[in-house]
Amino acid sequence: MTTPSPSTLTHLALPPSGQGPGVLVIHAWWGLNDFFRSVCDRLAGAGFVAAAPDLFEGQTADTPDDARRLRSKPKREPTYQTLTRAIEQLLAHPAVNSETIGVVGFSMGGHWAMWLSQQPELPIGATVTFYGARSGDYSNSHAPCMGHFAQADEWVSDAAKKKLKKSLEKAGRTTDFYVYEGTEHWFAESNRPDVYIPEAANLAWERTVAFLRQNLK
Repeated sequence: MTTPSPSTLTHLALPPSGQGPGVLVIHAWWGLNDFFRSVCDRLAGAGFVAAAPDLFEGQTADTPDDARRLRSKPKREPTYQTLTRAIEQLLAHPAVNSETIGVVGFSMGGHWAMWLSQQPELPIGATVTFYGARSGDYSNSHAPCMGHFAQADEWVSDAAKKKLKKSLEKAGRTTDFYVYEGTEHWFAESNRPDVYIPEAANLAWERTVAFLRQNLK
């Protein structure tokens, strides 16, 4: 007899219908705070079964310095193991009626979302990254990708965005990349009032929901 792995789906939100395609939300280096929980809730309102793992074991940060410390703090297990188990558990949830899941990541989470999409054994049907860029070999990826990027981003260079887009196009992946005028890193996060741009955030959200609906059957 085997003991089932403990759930990594710290926050799980179900749609009004009780069933829908699965979407995994990966938080930024701030940790699984109320904003990222609200992303799951909004996705559920749009008809998805949305879940988020907590990569920082219950801790959150408000400043970049604190976030750096959280990101570098030793974890109980490697992050990729937590994420791959979260994908397996989400897809196995009885409310999920899709054969693959979507992954939506923010900044650090976007970087991880792109890493996951490079793993051909994972059942990922759509990848969305907010701000995060990761180049590399996407030739074994199965998932189309959507990227939302800031126009003036001190954390992610224009060269990094171009390199990611080139890597995806070289691999023949369907790619929708958007750069939002007058925005900075974190522009889609309503709890970052110094950089939050509602118009850009709402447009990115509408595009994300349409993209997930199109690619998750």
